[in-house]
Amino acid sequence: MQTAINESKKSSRTSDAARRRMLSVRGEPLFYADWRRAVFIHYEVEAAVLQRDVPFELDLDDGRAYVSLVAFTMCGMRPRLGGHLAEWLFKPIATHEFLNVRAYVRHEGEPGIYFLAEWLANPLSIRLGPATFGLPYRFARIHYDHQHERGALNGLVTSPAHASRLEYHAEINRDASFGPCAADSRDEFLMERYTAFTQNRSKRRFFRIWHPPWPQTAINADMTDISLLTGVWPWFAKAKYLGANYSPGVEKVWMGRPHRVGAEDATQPIEFLEH
Repeated sequence: MQTAINESKKSSRTSDAARRRMLSVRGEPLFYADWRRAVFIHYEVEAAVLQRDVPFELDLDDGRAYVSLVAFTMCGMRPRLGGHLAEWLFKPIATHEFLNVRAYVRHEGEPGIYFLAEWLANPLSIRLGPATFGLPYRFARIHYDHQHERGALNGLVTSPAHASRLEYHAEINRDASFGPCAADSRDEFLMERYTAFTQNRSKRRFFRIWHPPWPQTAINADMTDISLLTGVWPWFAKAKYLGANYSPGVEKVWMGRPHRVGAEDATQPIEFLEH
């Protein structure tokens, strides 16, 4: 029992550092949101090939490069300030599904992720994301049926523009227990990320987030169709499936404002944690 408690404390260190990093900048966070019923699907890819599509230095784990798919639902995004009126104004973009495809990067010592693409079905968000945060949004029809209570996790993402899709199925123990990733594990390296770096044309930006460590459990996903991915990145056909994780989600995620890479007000000296 004591060993489990100690591991839980260790696993929160990355989250704790992210919280300090967020609060070191005046005016953060900008938004709150709940991230619910998240499926993480992990692949190993050839680092040299992936680096061609990533404008930041890859963060390698023992020389290995990874790409993860994250399928989840964002609920109730609202500004931190502004009260009920601001929350009401955000309702058109507050709740919808995402499929993120992310690589792992490090910039000036800070670990983070780089979004290769993000698919969503909200046209208004698709127009706002690239302009404000530099996010690579794409339109798709998304249907998630992540019902861990019934022991089944299913997802289908279809791109009408390219007649391609991503489809997966997974079983999960109905009585599965959810806990933080083990300290210094590959799961921690892949899941506990709190800074996103973006590039839209010549503009390089980043934004930070914070939440408690993901409560999660390992699963095995059956990838029945990945044409959505191979149609964009042919190298994905040779990617090695590593495994997957499921989380019931985290509430009241702090979401920071976009900063220009190199901006002094967002790069105050903070202790970065090495994996």
